[in-house]
Amino acid sequence: MAEHTATEERNTSGVAGLDELRVSPAAHLAEEMAQASVTGERGVRLEEVPFRPQIGVRAEPGTPGAEAVERALGVVLPRSSGESTGDAEGLHALWLSPDEFLVVDASRRQAPGEAAEAERALEGLPGQVVDLSGNRTLLQLSGPMARDVLEKGCHVDVHPRQLPVGAVASTALGPVQVILHRSAEDSYRIYPRSSFAEYMARWLIDSMREYQQPEVE
Repeated sequence: MAEHTATEERNTSGVAGLDELRVSPAAHLAEEMAQASVTGERGVRLEEVPFRPQIGVRAEPGTPGAEAVERALGVVLPRSSGESTGDAEGLHALWLSPDEFLVVDASRRQAPGEAAEAERALEGLPGQVVDLSGNRTLLQLSGPMARDVLEKGCHVDVHPRQLPVGAVASTALGPVQVILHRSAEDSYRIYPRSSFAEYMARWLIDSMREYQQPEVE
């Protein structure tokens, strides 16, 4: 127990130390995103949710390797195209391809060694586990007009018939390749690569501008 407590203290210290040093890809646009956000019936909100754990998994569901990773991470991998599993507000997994998944924990910030336990569990078995937390940031678009904003440039159909709550798509939004996750009824999570985060955020801010104006009757 003492050893476990010491490990927890080191991890907590490590996270606090990281947060003092690291700057998220869209941090400098936080004020612009807040100013572009609108409330009410035509409301839409944009914010960055940075530094969430993101673990890339390559394994075929149902195999010993995939099952070992599932036990280590505490989440079942999706079985069907475009599916997500787990708790969208906590630990969940996103389907990217038949043997590729992104495991995300939306409830906390990334700490050192996120993938270590799953890597050990996979030893000697086919598959791969990689900590990708720094590869993409998370932009959350929410509100009644969120879908309308996406429809201005998303390369897949985001109508609820095609993209129900929980669905995932690897697509382009404007010219930027992203992972799109409809996490709730009026909420979408957009994962651009960190190097494209500023462009993606500015594209979304520009697409939101019309909702800042009063409706013309």
